Amino acid sequence: MNVFIVIPTYNEAKTIGPIVKNLTGRGYRVVTVDDGSHDHTIVDANRYGAELVVHSKNVGKGRCIREGLEYALENNCDAVITMDGDGQHDLREIDKFIDEYKRSGSDIILGNRMKNPKNMPFIRRCTNVFMSFIISLIFGRWIDDSQCGYRFLSKNAIEKMNLKTTKYEIESEMLLEAKRNKLSISSVEIDSIYRGQSSQINPFSDTIRFIKFIIHESLRRKT
Repeated sequence: MNVFIVIPTYNEAKTIGPIVKNLTGRGYRVVTVDDGSHDHTIVDANRYGAELVVHSKNVGKGRCIREGLEYALENNCDAVITMDGDGQHDLREIDKFIDEYKRSGSDIILGNRMKNPKNMPFIRRCTNVFMSFIISLIFGRWIDDSQCGYRFLSKNAIEKMNLKTTKYEIESEMLLEAKRNKLSISSVEIDSIYRGQSSQINPFSDTIRFIKFIIHESLRRKT
């Protein structure tokens, strides 16, 4: 199975090199989509064999993921795993996604951090529970961790989803598109690694953006 790893990056020079080295060493094609980094993220990613999509200025995580998915499709992927470039995702857990796909054939497989969230910052945990609750209401079934960026997408899912958002709404938009296209979803339990590093997510502004996105999508689907 030809699995691509898509990693949106922004000033991840401290972590991206070892991540790419590990993944390319295991035979994965790694696509880093850089969001206008000011450090040497691109250099380190390239040094260890990543395929690069580079922006000269910040365009947003959502757009970076969309472009990474498009790149993977153009290069005949069978599936894509998206993950963050800050080291918060355990690379060993990629096997869980692959095994779950072989077992269930799900179009989208979500990483679920909420079974063991003890290391997750409190405010992140609260916003994640809130967002997952809203998505679950819309989706009609409980989604434990709707905001996790560590997820598996089949080629079928990538081809059918019509993604348009440019910021952190992208994870929620994928789920709404999955519902619209009747895509199958499952999840695997994962750990996230928090070492006290600052997050690029702003809990207040990104939650407000999420609410506006949900309202907009709800109104659009009724028209």
